[in-house]
Amino acid sequence: MTLRTKTARIGVDVGGTFTDLVLHDEARNILHMGKLLTTPHNPSIAIVEGVKRLLDETGLVAADLHSIVHGTTLVTNAIIERRGAKVGLITTDGFRDSTEIGRETRYDLYDLFLDMPAPLVSRALRMEVAGRLSASGEELLPLDREAVLRATKILVEEQKVEALAVAFLHSYVDPRHELEAAEIIHAAYPDLPLTLSAQVAPEIREYERGVTACANAYVQPMMIGYLSKLENSLAAMGFSGNLYIMLSSGGITTVEEVRNFPIRIIESGPAAGAMAASFISRLAGFDKIISFDMGGTTAKMCLIEDNEPHHKYDFEAGRVRRFQKGSGLPLKISVIDMIEIGAGGGSIAGVDKGSGLMKVGPRSAGSVPGPVCYGRGGAEPTVTDSDLVTGRLDAAYFLGGEMALDLDAVKLPFQTRISDHIKVSLDDAALGVQRIVDETMAAATRMHCAEKGKDPRRHTMIAFGGAGPVHAWNLARLLKVPRLVVPMGAGVASALGFLVAPPATDMAKSYRVRLDRVVWERVNAMFGEMAEQGRKLLKDAGALDEDITLVATAEMRHVGQGFEVSVQLPGIALQKADEQQIAQAFLRTYREQFERSLDGTPIEILTWRLKCEGRARTISVGEHFIAERQSLCPRTTRKVLFEEAGWLDCPVYDRYQMVEGDEVAGPALFEERESTCCVGPNSKVRVDRYRNLVIELG
Repeated sequence: MTLRTKTARIGVDVGGTFTDLVLHDEARNILHMGKLLTTPHNPSIAIVEGVKRLLDETGLVAADLHSIVHGTTLVTNAIIERRGAKVGLITTDGFRDSTEIGRETRYDLYDLFLDMPAPLVSRALRMEVAGRLSASGEELLPLDREAVLRATKILVEEQKVEALAVAFLHSYVDPRHELEAAEIIHAAYPDLPLTLSAQVAPEIREYERGVTACANAYVQPMMIGYLSKLENSLAAMGFSGNLYIMLSSGGITTVEEVRNFPIRIIESGPAAGAMAASFISRLAGFDKIISFDMGGTTAKMCLIEDNEPHHKYDFEAGRVRRFQKGSGLPLKISVIDMIEIGAGGGSIAGVDKGSGLMKVGPRSAGSVPGPVCYGRGGAEPTVTDSDLVTGRLDAAYFLGGEMALDLDAVKLPFQTRISDHIKVSLDDAALGVQRIVDETMAAATRMHCAEKGKDPRRHTMIAFGGAGPVHAWNLARLLKVPRLVVPMGAGVASALGFLVAPPATDMAKSYRVRLDRVVWERVNAMFGEMAEQGRKLLKDAGALDEDITLVATAEMRHVGQGFEVSVQLPGIALQKADEQQIAQAFLRTYREQFERSLDGTPIEILTWRLKCEGRARTISVGEHFIAERQSLCPRTTRKVLFEEAGWLDCPVYDRYQMVEGDEVAGPALFEERESTCCVGPNSKVRVDRYRNLVIELG
């Protein structure tokens, strides 16, 4: 009997249109990729089917799998579509409506009939109890234990809530009242999912902390059920390894951690793409990157510097106006800082009835019914349909020929929904769709860069996702980005990101104090406590103690300001002598972001953060695709329609047959199973040592 070793790992990215998978087994020298349509009614169906397919195609069995790393859009979709649990909230006497009143800011000053995001917990399900702590943590009024029990009974037995959130004033300073309430609730209802604001978001600002607690409780029952169903389905096929989940911050964590804090994976899929781009930039040797991830539903752009994606510690969910900043529910969670817009392969195109102008997105055809060319019942033209009309996609080679596209079916919807309304030809209509979606993505990227004080012309773009390489050349041209990199396996790069991301977690505690008045013993004690918690979480996620690194940051501002900037600290054992260095780091960061400084103005710190990170893995993607040819020759040619040059004959190259040192002049197409890279005229393409396409734009 041969003893099988658990050395294979699978990354699974569930998107709005496709589910992408990558299997890597370093010991057996296997790297295999897969892509299949997402099953939106039950994403675990596509996951299990995809895992089985990869195992069959590689000759492995489930017992060979060491781990599966997964990301999902279930959390964000539940909040957007309001499909979460019925939740109750217990809060401090007098603060029942704080999660509904919010900040009283208007995201559109000139809209007289502004719709604000509705709270996740309705007023009838919000209960007040007596008990009060001061801003310094001193107990002003003991918690009314009987009131907590009464409120819980009303919510559970009369209102039939499925989960509960507790958010008391100033609990970020001292959580004793919330912990006391949890003890009472668990004693009465031990199986009730419970979220404490001091645990999910131990930070200053009660509105954001309360909303985060409610959001966590809102999605917790759903995620508990989903994870249990997924674990059971994988176990039924013989999987006995570890199931890990990607956090919105780009780190890997355990299923148990996600059961407790599901809100922390709200952006897990997009985070994986950013981690993949970070990994590719490190290999390719570029330090200033714009990550461009375009899938079937959305496009995501992220800035990466020194091989690290930008992070932020707040996020808006469930926006009333999907891409209008300030129109959503504010969450205090760690996320990779990116901009996301409704521009994907499935984005629906049409003509606006009011203006008579063509528009694209943000509505998407998704995987069901999908673009018209999929032949699955779609009736509205999409970006993918326009890519097919303009020759960027091969109808016979989509998904490596596994899924044939129907070009003839696309013509009538374009005619009736676009061409007839604005009196243009089919070609012009399809080209117009591409121009609109590319210009929309370019405008969003410019805005994101401007907000960070960055110039896209000084960056290299890394493009991936099923639709990313199709549109990246024109997007880079619009942004005047000098260089574009398209990695091998670009169509499933986000799934690869799950396999190269490290175990990681972010911890935070608020302690508001002027820099010159910090009690450093208190700060060091906080960091020590966070480090202990972080190390335990990472070891549970498979990290070795000697591989764990700790990076401390502080949220700092000038006294009197309303918002902070994140500044890295020189360590986690700090003293009075470090104050000058910390102040200089803050002023430098402030100047980089706002191009001005306020020297001499007092500085204060609100929140102290600790990033705990294990060792990231490395995968050499190009080594796993063996080129069998004597010289580089296109396998065919295809006519492609470009905006300025018209129809051009483009050589079509097999991506898997290209090796280091190959050089090609645009226009050209580069096809692999999961994606196609389209390069226009006046560009030079070379293949680097990692078999990335490095495209220099003219």
